[in-house]
Amino acid sequence: MAEKRFAGLTYEQTVIKYKKAVGSLCLVRLKNYADAEDCFQNVFARLYTKSPDFTDENHLKAWLIRVAINECKNFLRDNTPLLPLKDVEANSVNFPENECDISWALLKLEPKYRNVLYLHYIERYKIDEIAEILGKKPNTIKTILRRGREKLKAIYGGDER
Repeated sequence: MAEKRFAGLTYEQTVIKYKKAVGSLCLVRLKNYADAEDCFQNVFARLYTKSPDFTDENHLKAWLIRVAINECKNFLRDNTPLLPLKDVEANSVNFPENECDISWALLKLEPKYRNVLYLHYIERYKIDEIAEILGKKPNTIKTILRRGREKLKAIYGGDER
């Protein structure tokens, strides 16, 4: 039986190559390691069972990110938290608060800003690519990005460093 391939990569190579991107996105969305692990596993299980055809690795990565966002959205919809999220400390995820890592500040943002900023600055997607992944217009993404930067600046401390 032939081994499944995704944009030329084996399943194992795909998991190794994209585990950080998918895992980080799930963690930023869910703010909880255990829940993020569950969604992470669901994303790669879906990849294996659905076995979609990809034109190239960019298509594969975009598909994984879209599925991860949907998995997290479904998880949040189906699992009402025992405490309101506003009562949970964003730093309970244990991201370091230092100059090199702004993940802790992203966790304090609303999901719509968090997703766009994460995809733009962490995953290095362009505005048009983010618009396609999230199913929004590029101008909407630009607005969310601008407003998100303002909110992030207020949280992170601005230009005072």
